[in-house]
Amino acid sequence: MMRSMFSGISGIRAHQVKMDVVANNIANVNTSGFKASRVAFQEVLNQTIQAAFAPDYDSGSQLGGMNAKQIGLGVSIGSIDVVHTSNGVQRTDRPFDVAIAEEGFFQVTNDLELFYTRAGNFYIDTEGNLVNQNGYKVCDDSGSPLIIDDVYSYTDFSIDAGGNVKAIDKLDGSVRNFGTIGIAKFTNPEGLMKLGNNLYRETANSGIADLRAPGSEGYSALIPGSLEMSNVDLSQEFTNMIIAQRGFQANARVITTSNSMLEELANIAR
Repeated sequence: MMRSMFSGISGIRAHQVKMDVVANNIANVNTSGFKASRVAFQEVLNQTIQAAFAPDYDSGSQLGGMNAKQIGLGVSIGSIDVVHTSNGVQRTDRPFDVAIAEEGFFQVTNDLELFYTRAGNFYIDTEGNLVNQNGYKVCDDSGSPLIIDDVYSYTDFSIDAGGNVKAIDKLDGSVRNFGTIGIAKFTNPEGLMKLGNNLYRETANSGIADLRAPGSEGYSALIPGSLEMSNVDLSQEFTNMIIAQRGFQANARVITTSNSMLEELANIAR
């Protein structure tokens, strides 16, 4: 009965984590470029009551083999994965809004570290830097911050499907290309670490970022004037919420029932 109580406790903890992940997914249903997470459970360990035996016909016995007898001792969190599937885009018609059509990330920097994001709502600061909503500088396809010099001499800024940041010269009407926004791809994007603020960081298991121009071989083009929507599926999340709730309730009932059994056992000695 003590085993059942500890198994129930582990089940409550695991389903609480699942509920936390579901709640965060639902909270970010309208966050641009957000990627939902999912929880996978795994069995903790088993207590072996009896080991497995093979048939022993050499000794004259006619009995066959026997399987092991084991009792499970609870559940734990096996993994919390980020689901990097692409979702639809929301059209904004804003010249500095851009979405990645398929795989990849924008590379941004604070001049100290490199970060990666799917949120393409960019701006130009007073020094002509192309920055994201947190003030991180957007990198071009060579890994350098993309700068628009003499920003007040140009008009009609735009970003095309190839990531080229262009504008029209007010004086002679010529079109100038200030640089190309880079797209980074990873061998294992699920290995990236979430940092909040729609940012990811490279890890030892994500692989090294391969930065290239949008639309180049093997790399996605951009969708100008649009923002990627969150890939949270509300119908799936509500289903997961019900599953987490029922799992929590069932494990709580295990603890209650085990406690009643212990109470009944204690009453026998009275």
